[in-house]
Amino acid sequence: MPMTADRLRSAFLDYFTARAHERRSSAGLIPAHAAAPLFVNAGMVPFLPYFLGEERPGFTRVTTAQKCVRVRGKHDDIDVIGISRRHLTFFEMLGNFSFGDYFKRTAIEYGWDFLTEVLGIDPDRLWVTVHESDGEAAELWREIAGVPFARIQRLTGDNFWEMGPTGPCGPSSEIFYDMGAELGPDGGPAHGGEDRFVEIWNLVFMTYNRLEDGSLRPLPQVNIDTGAGLERILPILQGTSSVFETDVAQRLISVAEEACGRPYGMDEGRDVSLRIVADHARSMTFLLADGVVPSNGERGYVLRRIIRRAALHARRAGARSGVLPRMAGAVAQVMGQGYPELAGTIEQVQETLEREEHRFHETLTQGLGLLDGLAGREGISGEVAFLLHDTHGFPIELTREVAAERGLALDEDGFAAAMERRRAGPRVVKAVTTSGTGREVLDESGTTEFLGYEVTEADATLLRVTATERGRAELYADATPFYPEGGGQIGDTGQVRGPTGQGRVLDTDAPVPGVIRHLVEVEEGTLEPGQRVRLEVDRDRRAALRRSHTGTHLLHWALNKVVGGHVRQQGSLVAPDHLRFDFNHHAPLTDDQIHEVEALIAAEVLGNHPVEVTRAGYDEARRAGAISFFGEKYGDVVRVVKAGEHSMELCGGTHVSRLGDIGQVLITAESSIGANLRRVEARVGLAAFEEVRGQRALLRTAARLLKSEPGEVPDGIERLRESARGAERERRRLAAELDGELAAAMARGAEGGVVVRRCDGRDQAALRHLAGEVLAAGVRAVGLVGSPDGRTVALSVDLAEGGSGAPEIARRAAGAVGGGAGGKDPRRAVAGGRDVSGVERALAILREELA
Repeated sequence: MPMTADRLRSAFLDYFTARAHERRSSAGLIPAHAAAPLFVNAGMVPFLPYFLGEERPGFTRVTTAQKCVRVRGKHDDIDVIGISRRHLTFFEMLGNFSFGDYFKRTAIEYGWDFLTEVLGIDPDRLWVTVHESDGEAAELWREIAGVPFARIQRLTGDNFWEMGPTGPCGPSSEIFYDMGAELGPDGGPAHGGEDRFVEIWNLVFMTYNRLEDGSLRPLPQVNIDTGAGLERILPILQGTSSVFETDVAQRLISVAEEACGRPYGMDEGRDVSLRIVADHARSMTFLLADGVVPSNGERGYVLRRIIRRAALHARRAGARSGVLPRMAGAVAQVMGQGYPELAGTIEQVQETLEREEHRFHETLTQGLGLLDGLAGREGISGEVAFLLHDTHGFPIELTREVAAERGLALDEDGFAAAMERRRAGPRVVKAVTTSGTGREVLDESGTTEFLGYEVTEADATLLRVTATERGRAELYADATPFYPEGGGQIGDTGQVRGPTGQGRVLDTDAPVPGVIRHLVEVEEGTLEPGQRVRLEVDRDRRAALRRSHTGTHLLHWALNKVVGGHVRQQGSLVAPDHLRFDFNHHAPLTDDQIHEVEALIAAEVLGNHPVEVTRAGYDEARRAGAISFFGEKYGDVVRVVKAGEHSMELCGGTHVSRLGDIGQVLITAESSIGANLRRVEARVGLAAFEEVRGQRALLRTAARLLKSEPGEVPDGIERLRESARGAERERRRLAAELDGELAAAMARGAEGGVVVRRCDGRDQAALRHLAGEVLAAGVRAVGLVGSPDGRTVALSVDLAEGGSGAPEIARRAAGAVGGGAGGKDPRRAVAGGRDVSGVERALAILREELA
C-alpha cells in the first residue's frame, strides 16, 4: 500500500511514541513566547520555554507533527513558491525532542533507523552534513550508520541552526537525499545541485541561546530538536521529485484546476499559478482556523497578502471568483485526518475568504485600471505605488509583481519615502481623483451621515451608483440607517426603493473611514445618482444583531469576572443568531466557569438595566473605566456604551435599549484557536431558545431509549457503561482461557519444536501474548502472523531461552508485508505491515528462518 501523507505522519509519531516520547498535538500557528517569530515556523517553537530553561516540562521526550508557516522574516519562501520543487509556505514539521535527556548518539540512531528501516529509504542515497567544528557528530554517523566519510561533509553557517536573530541555536547535522543525476550535478549537499540533494532531516544539537547583542550563552541543559519535513520525505516515498507531485498537493491542485477551468500540465505559467493557489490554500486556511484575521497589521497583513496572492494567481489561471472558499473546503477534507479541528472552523474560514476574495477582485480591477492610466513609459513612480497602496488597498507586493510582468520599473525608494512621510505626519502625496470610489465620495461630499442608532428607515439622496457585475451595484448616499461592518458586527441588509427601481441590500461596509457603501442587487428598474430613495434596514435582523452585540459586551465582562482581569477581546463576530468571542487565556474554560459566566449574564439580563450611550473624550472615557481594544483606531471623541451596571466599552455598534431585550445568552462551544487564545461561541435571544429546545428534545429521546426519566439519564448511562465494562472483563477472561487452550494445541502440533501459524483478528499485543503462551508450553520458537482488521498485519517472533536474532527474523518477515520491525530484545520481537496479501510469504520466511 503506497505511503501517503497521513500514513507517514502516523508512522513517525508511532515510532517515537514507542520509544517513550510523549505524543503531543500540533500547537497553533500563533506562538505565545515573546522571543518567537511572527508565526510558528519550526517544530521547536511551541517548546521555546523549555529549550530556554524558563519552564520545566512534565516530560523529557516529546514528539509532534507541527503545522508551520514560513512567509516572513529569515525563513521566507513565498517568492519561490510554485517555481521551486521543494519550497512551501505551509508545511508539516515532524519532530522528536529531548530536554536534557538523550543527545547526539541517540538522536542519530533514531533518525537513521526510522529513515532506512521503517521507511525503507536506500541508505546509499543518503548524505550527511555536520558543522565544521563538530567532529563528534561525524564520527557518530560513521560508527552508528556506517556512512562513509566521503558522504559526510562539514559545513559552516548552514550547519548552525538558528530560529531567528535571537533565541535557541546550536550546531546541526542534516540528512540529504540524492534525488538523481538528472536533477543536477554531483558533489553532495556542499557542492551539488540544490534540487538533486534535498534536506529531509535536521538534527539540531541545541546548546546556546543567542542574545540581542549577537553573543552566545550556554543553555541550562543541552537538548535535541529534530525537524523532519513531511513534504520533503513524501516525494521520495512516492517516487517523485517535487513536493507538488505528492498525494496532498495533487489533490489540491486538482481542485484548483477544476475551479479555474484550466488543465494542469498544459502551460508552465498557468501551472505555476495553480501550484501557488494549492500551496497558499493550506496557509490561509490554517491561519484563519487559528484565529488570524485579515488586516493591515502584522499577522493580519501577512495573511491578507497570502489570500490576495492566491486570488491573483487563481485569476491568472483563468478563474474569476469563488475559488478560495472552495480551496479551503478541499484543505479541510484533505488534511482533516491529521487536523480534525479544521472541521469545526471551516464554515467561518470560507465566509472570510469569500468576503476577502470579493473585495480583492474589486481592488484588483480598480488597481489594474489605475496602473494602466497612471504608469509612465519609464515605469511606476513611488507616488503612484503609494496611492495604490494607501488609498485603494492595492498591496505593494502586487504592484511589484504586475510591474515585473509588464517590464516596468518600480520606484521602490520613492514608495518607501512616501510611506515614511505617511508615518511621520499628514499625507503629502497628492490624491488622484478616480470615479466610483469611496475616496472620491469623501472628497466631494464628505462623510456619510449615519442614522442607524435612532431609526431603521430613512430617505436619502444617492451620491454615486457604480455597477459591478451580474446586476449588482455599489450605492453611496448622503445619509443611511444601514450599519457598515465593523467592530465585529456584520453589515446590515435590507431594501432600497427609488422612483425608477429598487434593490436588495446584500451587505454594508465602509471602504474608507466615514463613508458607507451599500452592496445592492438591483431587482427592478434602475437606481440613479441624484435620486431620493427609501433605505429600509431588515428590522428583525437588526434587532437580533443588537441582542448579539450587547450580549458580546456582557460576555466580555463576565469572562473578566470569572476567568481573570487579563482577559481581553482578540476578535469577535456579531451575527444575528450567534456570536463568537476570541480572548487571551492560557487554558480551556472549565464547565463550572462556563456555567458561572452564563449565570452572571443571566442575572444582568433579568435586572433589565438600561444600556446608556454617551460620547466623551478618549482619555476621559479610559479614565472612567471604558475598555478599548488593541489595534482599534479611536478619534479624539469616542462613543461609550455602558451595558448595565458593570460593562463599559468604547464601541460604535448597535445595541439594545435595555438588557432584558437580549433574552438569553447560551454558550455552545469553547475551543482553542492558537497558543493562549480561546474562542467562545454562543447563541443569543430566540436562537438560544431554539438551542435549548433542541437539547431538551435530545434529552427526552435519550430518556426514552434508556427507559427512564430525563433526570435519570446520567444514571442510566452509567449503568450501561458498567454493564459494558463487565462484559469486557468477561470477554478478556474467556479470551485468556481460549488462548491457553489454543497455545497448548499449537504446542502439541509443533514440528521440530517450532510453531509457525496464521492468527487473524489479533493486534500486536494480543499476538505477542499468545506467542508467549505457546513458548511457555515448551516449544523452542514461535512465529505468528495475522491481520487484526483485514487492512494491516501484525507479526510476533518469540525464541526460547538461549535463542537470539528475533528482531532480525521479524524484520525479514515484515518486509513481505510492507513493514518493518525494531527492538533490542534478542528473544522477542513484534512487527507490523500494510500488505495483507503478503501474509503467506511472511509465514514462509518464518518457517525457513526458525527451522
